[in-house]
Amino acid sequence: MKLKTLFIAIACMAATACSAPADHRQGVYMLLDTSGTYTQELNKAQSIMNYVLAKLDSADVFAVARIDTASFSEKDIIAKVSFDEQPSRANQQKRAFLENINRFVKEVKSSTYTDITGGLLQGVEFLREAGTGSKTILIFSDMKEEIPAGYVRDVPLDLTGIQVVALNVTKLRGDNIDPREYAGRLEAWRGKVERAGGQFRIINDLERLESIVQE
Repeated sequence: MKLKTLFIAIACMAATACSAPADHRQGVYMLLDTSGTYTQELNKAQSIMNYVLAKLDSADVFAVARIDTASFSEKDIIAKVSFDEQPSRANQQKRAFLENINRFVKEVKSSTYTDITGGLLQGVEFLREAGTGSKTILIFSDMKEEIPAGYVRDVPLDLTGIQVVALNVTKLRGDNIDPREYAGRLEAWRGKVERAGGQFRIINDLERLESIVQE
């Protein structure tokens, strides 16, 4: 009787494991700073996107959005895709995705302000809805946030389970005068992300992108 009970318990455990598989899909949301002269850096962002696309597989999700005056909007999403299960179809989607991005980079106009927080909020919403196992937000920006008068961005962030990676954080004119401004800006973002439950990393050497996306 005890042996029979043991077999039943093992069978139940196996059934539970089979009915609730881990989600190994990856979700990546990339924010592009389009303020001021930073648009001149966007050719570097294109090489990063090429790398990310090469790392993503069938059923993974990728979206690219701009950071502008008010970034908490689906209208700022330039391109998004959930890759097909068929590798050949997924490759076609990747080519179409890059075509959309290349068109955007050629036509982009600089924005006056830099709503990074709004972009983060939109990215979190997108990744939660995508329901992927790993979630990464890439921020291609100098990380200098400038919000227009009247916009409220002092709102709670929930970045639990999300990796935030700041990329190509260029130094501003004021940073050369006082390097503490650069370090302080990055530490402020680190604190904001980690207090919200996320992980924060900085990658400025774009030749070292091996860990840009969670495995």
